[in-house]
Amino acid sequence: MSRILIVEDEDRIATFIEKGLGAAGYATERAASGDEGLELARSIEFDLVLLDVGLPGMDGFSVLRALRGTGSRVPVIMLTAHSSLEDTVRGLDGGADDYIPKPFRFDELLARVRVRIRDIQPEATSSTTLSFGRVSLDLRSRRAEVDGANVELSAREFALAEEFLRHPDQVMSREQLLSQVWGYDYDPGSNIVDVYVRYLRAKLGAERIETVRGMGYRLVG
Repeated sequence: MSRILIVEDEDRIATFIEKGLGAAGYATERAASGDEGLELARSIEFDLVLLDVGLPGMDGFSVLRALRGTGSRVPVIMLTAHSSLEDTVRGLDGGADDYIPKPFRFDELLARVRVRIRDIQPEATSSTTLSFGRVSLDLRSRRAEVDGANVELSAREFALAEEFLRHPDQVMSREQLLSQVWGYDYDPGSNIVDVYVRYLRAKLGAERIETVRGMGYRLVG
């Protein structure tokens, strides 16, 4: 199991990432300051570090510089509230492997995590295809197939379908789907999940996604 260090001082965001990565099968450790994050990264072998820029104590750039100064080549994805080109270049020039601005959707973050871990552990990479019943998704090409025929899905439809296929026959609440597919800035009162489930039913087959009254939705074979 791959281990990921989350260096993030905002508890809401760190918890959101931690829960999502745990559900995706990753082990995680958390640090709430740059100094704590650097100490953990130096003392424990991680497969990837998610590093916020705006941290108390040492900022993310300083942590990255100190980490690379020790010769560590652990993949680092920078998280920041700033999306300026200058910050992006500074992070990448400092040795970061990727850079993602806040707010972000979890599916986008997870995709980048998988790419970085796959780069260093190609032999441990699981199949890039998810299948259940006669529905399959190719995560690399972002193609969907239903009953042997290709089906065009939008980026958000694909992300929602992927979440269902990762949890077949399990009831997924609207809150879970909102968090995983739309990110930590979602509006809990929104009906966007219901709207996109309707879109998916039209493309995958209405009978494949059951409504579980009062609880959410379930993908069935």
